[in-house]
Amino acid sequence: MVSICSYLAGGPIVRGLSNSFAASGRTLLRTEVRAPGLACSRWFVLLGCLATISAPASETDALIDRWCAAQTNIQTWSADLTQTRSLKALKQPLVATGKIWTVPPDKFRLELGQPPQTIVLRLPDELELIYPRLKRAEKYQLHTAQTGPWKDALALLDASFPRNRGELESGFQVVSATQTNAALELVMQPRSAAARKYMTEVRVVVNSNDFGPVATELRFSDGSWMRTDFTNAVLNAPLPEGVFEAKLGPDVKVVEPLRQ
Repeated sequence: MVSICSYLAGGPIVRGLSNSFAASGRTLLRTEVRAPGLACSRWFVLLGCLATISAPASETDALIDRWCAAQTNIQTWSADLTQTRSLKALKQPLVATGKIWTVPPDKFRLELGQPPQTIVLRLPDELELIYPRLKRAEKYQLHTAQTGPWKDALALLDASFPRNRGELESGFQVVSATQTNAALELVMQPRSAAARKYMTEVRVVVNSNDFGPVATELRFSDGSWMRTDFTNAVLNAPLPEGVFEAKLGPDVKVVEPLRQ
């Protein structure tokens, strides 16, 4: 899944939404998201070494269909991750490591930091952001956000594991699909104008062999970006017991921002 999770936990999406409501295989590619208007020479030099081929429209359609079809074989998926986040106010990007476990399409747990400093737990009808050091947890009832930017932002969480092509294209416009000898990269834009106010572009890189996620890149409207690289991915293995349980202690303060 696209790792918007930690960005939701502390980035401009949540800050903007809080104001509006009164209140995240193998590492195949490592690169930076370019700022708008700048030359993307680093990207093309790197991909040139990997014999990149930009697929024509008919091949793009076939690649997308294969990617979506492969998701039906995924029962569970887990991986280590390295997340790099660039903010305009900082000279150097922030880098964090963590772990993700998921049962597509609507259950996952993401931990950032060792020990975890941020935990994102998504269940079919609820999203929880847990901050163990702060002894604080935020709960968001998904059924209460049927429309609007919050619902649009949550739709981005599922972009790496589309259940079918219709579902994918209902939320995103696929701008391009580029295949190398090792990976397939899709560039997508949210269809919702409200979602584009926060996020302008989503890039998903998947392994050409099994179409498992390799990396995601998110570009935000304020010029910041976030990239997540996945390593040591495990497909269809039993997950740890209780991995999707919050297990909050009595000293943890639980709030529901959207109800305030």
